[in-house]
Order: sequence, then structure tokens, then C-alpha cells
Amino acid sequence: MFMAVLDIQIVVTSLPDISEALSIEPDRMSWVQTAYLIAEVIAIPLTGLLTRVFSLRWLFVGALTLFTVASAACAASHGFETLIVARVVQGFAGGVLIPSVFSAVFLLFPFRQQGIATTLAGVMAVLAPTVGPLVGGWITQTYSWHWLFLVNVAPGIVAAAIAARFLPREAGEYTHVRTLDVASLILMAIALAALEIGLKDAPKHGWVSLRVLGLLALSLIAGFAFVRRSLGRSQPIVDLSALADRNFAIGCFLSFTLGIGLYGSVYLMPVFLGFVREHGPLDIGHIMLVTGVAQLVTAPIAVELERRVDGRLLMLAGFALFAVGLGLSAFQTSETDFDEMLVPQILRGSAIMFCLLPPTRLALCQFPPERVADASGLFNLMRNLGGAIGLALIDTVIYGRAPILAEEIGQRLKSGDVSVAPLVGIPAETIATATTRTIDAAMIETVRPLVERAGLVSAINEAWAMLAVITALALLALPFVRGQKSRAAFATLRTT
Repeated sequence: MFMAVLDIQIVVTSLPDISEALSIEPDRMSWVQTAYLIAEVIAIPLTGLLTRVFSLRWLFVGALTLFTVASAACAASHGFETLIVARVVQGFAGGVLIPSVFSAVFLLFPFRQQGIATTLAGVMAVLAPTVGPLVGGWITQTYSWHWLFLVNVAPGIVAAAIAARFLPREAGEYTHVRTLDVASLILMAIALAALEIGLKDAPKHGWVSLRVLGLLALSLIAGFAFVRRSLGRSQPIVDLSALADRNFAIGCFLSFTLGIGLYGSVYLMPVFLGFVREHGPLDIGHIMLVTGVAQLVTAPIAVELERRVDGRLLMLAGFALFAVGLGLSAFQTSETDFDEMLVPQILRGSAIMFCLLPPTRLALCQFPPERVADASGLFNLMRNLGGAIGLALIDTVIYGRAPILAEEIGQRLKSGDVSVAPLVGIPAETIATATTRTIDAAMIETVRPLVERAGLVSAINEAWAMLAVITALALLALPFVRGQKSRAAFATLRTT
């Protein structure tokens, strides 16, 4: 699962190298990521059905094998078409692995060990995006782009062998295949694919463009039709009835919100460090490693507190701390670097496990074993959809607001506003002593790149503030969580 999540991040660092090596047009390279993400979001909600058909053991082994083979196929690709096909297969297999791991936490472990197992799974899920830039930068600078995919092969083979040997042997229920609602499957795939592509294109083409509105409308119509068919069947592809449980629905909302903040912060830092500070991939990875270290240090603390403290209090502290960590990054300047990013990263890294561990238990622990896989698929899908929507909103803010903010800064500079000097990075006395004519004729062209950079920094700060506000809104859902007083009784039931 760690490799499947990591694969999304490390490939980003080498898209230019892959484009040059395979003679792929730059405007088509985004599909290398989009193809993976679309296949992944379609696979995640299908995990419950696939678990019932193949059993957890053989589904996991099969997904591992498919992911490993597809990774090797990506490395062996000689053109755009073969690479995209391999990425689709790789993304589908990776999407199965993520909810399967969280299902295993509640299906394979006794109640007392579920906290530790959830933490280990959570650390892998959220650590991968953080260390991705570091791993990708190191591979890019040390080896060829092929190793971005070949790095998955050895772990895949080892994990598949261990899973085949040690996971419980259970018989699959292949009769589910005969009752498969193909129309529902197609509708779900169309809804998720159209949503993913629409979110990807929205910042570039505009949210009200005909292309984006058409894709979002198609997603909405297909999604509505899928829900209607699913609610009317005794054995739906995805058990949407789980959302009727209040705690599960709130857990999904919290997972969605975490996806926005987590994937958004992991995206914003490389954008700032790359375009503003002009750091290379390896340097960016080293700076971002602080968040990963904070996660690892906090993980055992989160396990112990989760056993002793009401989950609602832990979620309150986690999302509040995460929101503060996001908000502190909204005051960056063009000179901000490792030292200024240290405290916000520590706060965010320390908060993540409290934003993941209690909501996971809140969402999944009350379901009987036969419903855990479906619930896990929906729960994990929410986090991925949150990330996709968050990235689309961030790109909209950055590329929509940066030119406007740069123009405002330029106008203030022309008017002799000395307060704008720190934003641009020029001495205040230069503005105070210059005449308006001098600024218009000579200075503006010289400082234009600085003004554009200041506009970009301001837009990035607005994106950070947006993430902080969205994360803080998650706190509004916590008063509606039902108390988990039945833990002991549930533990007894699961043991029985």
C-alpha cells in the first residue's frame, strides 16, 4: 500500500524526463498521473465486492501481483499509449490495495491490537506522500526514470509471497460474479472518471467552461443513476446503506476533509519551494521530510492516547492542530525556507495521526465483518476524492489569483506605497525616494519578475488559508458524533 501511494508522488518529479525519453508532448504528460488516479478511484469502492468474490487473501495477492507486473510494464514502455495502459492497470491494482489494508485491520486483528494495526496502516498511507518528493528526487538524480517504476518490483514480489503464505485461507464466493450489475458498474466508472477529469481541467479551462460543466454534469447524472440502482438492489456493487450510520457518515466527512488538507499541503510545499525558492526535487524532499518525522514520532503516542481518551477529544485536538499548522503557512514571504517552515510542518505532522486513527475507528469498528470491506472502500474513497477536489481548488486559487494579486502589487508600487516593499523584496527607501515617473519608466520592468513572484506567493498564501478554513470546518461535525460507549461490548462481540 505504501508503494502504491508513493508511486503517485515520485512519478511527478520525473515527468519531464519521461516526456523527453518517450517523445511525449508536454501537454499530454498529465495523463500519466490522471490515468493512474482515475483507475484508482474506480477500484477503491469496488474492493468490497472483490473481497467477497476472491476472499481477502487472494484479492490482496492478486492486486499485489498485478501492481508489480504493471510497474515493470511501465518501466518497459516505449511510447505514450503503452505507458498509459500500464498506468491504468497499475492504478486499479493500487486502488484495491489501499482499502484492503484498512479492511484487514478490522478483519484479521483482535480488538486490542486494532489501534496499533490502524496506526501502522495510517502511517504508511500518509507518510508516502510526504517522502515521495525526496524518494523521487533521489531516484531522478541517481538513476534513470525507469527506476521510478522498477522500485516497486522487489517489494511487490516479497509482499505477495508473504501474503500468500500467511493470510487466512478463506473460500471466495464466486456466485457474486453472476449477479454483478454491469450497468451499475459502468455508471459508477463514468461518474468517478468524469469527476476526476473535470476537476483536473477546471483550473486550466475554468469552472464555468463548457468542457468542465459538461464533465461535472455527466458525473452528477451518472452518479445519481448509480445511487438509484444501488439502493434498489439486494446485492449492490457498493453498499451505500452504510452511510445511513451517523458515525460512519461523519467519519467519511472527516476523511474527505483530511484528504483536502493532507494532499493539498503536500502539493503546495513543492510548488512554493520549486517556483519561488527554486529548489531542486532532492532539496524539496529534504525540507518536507520534517512532516514525515513528526508523523513517526507521534504515531505511538496516538496509539496510547486512542486507548485511553475519548476519540472525539482526539479528533478535536487533531483537526484543530492541523488547521493551525495550515494557517501558519499562510504568512509566507519570498524568503521563507526551511527554518520558517519547521514549526508548521511539525504541527501538521503531529496532528495527522489524530486526524486519521480515531476517524477510521469511528467509521469502521461498528460494522460486522461481512460489511467492513464495503465500508472501508467508501471511507478511503472519500479521502482520495477530497484530495482531488482540494488540488483543483488550489490550482484555481493559485493560477487565477496570482496575476490579479501581482497587478495589485504593481499598482501599489507605482503609487509609492512603501508597505509593499517587503512583498516585492526591494528596499522601502527605494520606493519612498523615487518619483512616480521614475517608477513607471525604469523600475517596473526591472522589478517585474519580483512583482510576479510576490503575486504567486500571495496566491499560495491564500491557498494555505483556504485549506486551514476547510480543515477547521471539520470541527463542526464532532458534536454530532455518537459516544462510543459500546467499545467493550463490540470487542466482546467481535471476539465471539
